[in-house]
Amino acid sequence: MAVAEDLDRATDSQWDWVAEQTRAYLASGGTEGHENNGVHVLVLATTGRRTGLPRRNCLIYGRSGEDFVVVASKGGADENPAWFGNLLADPSVGVQAGTHRFTARARVASPAEREHLWTRMAQIFPLYDDYARKTDRTIPIVLLTPRSEPQA
Repeated sequence: MAVAEDLDRATDSQWDWVAEQTRAYLASGGTEGHENNGVHVLVLATTGRRTGLPRRNCLIYGRSGEDFVVVASKGGADENPAWFGNLLADPSVGVQAGTHRFTARARVASPAEREHLWTRMAQIFPLYDDYARKTDRTIPIVLLTPRSEPQA
């Protein structure tokens, strides 16, 4: 079960550029790397479904009410990203969005929710539409609902 405190002890992404971005983001307390040209990024900590160890990644996000919205695109690959499989196995996650850190519960958007949220997320990051064209899978959208008050 990942919680906000796991963000500091989690293993970084296998992708060097994501790992570097994540470390810089967290080292700044969320003041660096959170926003770039209007695109916002959060750090997500999940529990590894095989290892039981916390894992972390930086992801572009949007908002829907109190929920944070992320896309399991993996650049349009034919398989879902590992973090998505982890949160399906255990939906408790740690999140840092800017300077706010909290524990959340993850859930996959329903088909009706997905249609609306996809449009919104593709407006934030237009490459999502390109990614969708590269694969036959339906790219999942995940809602992260805070379970604890965000802490500055």
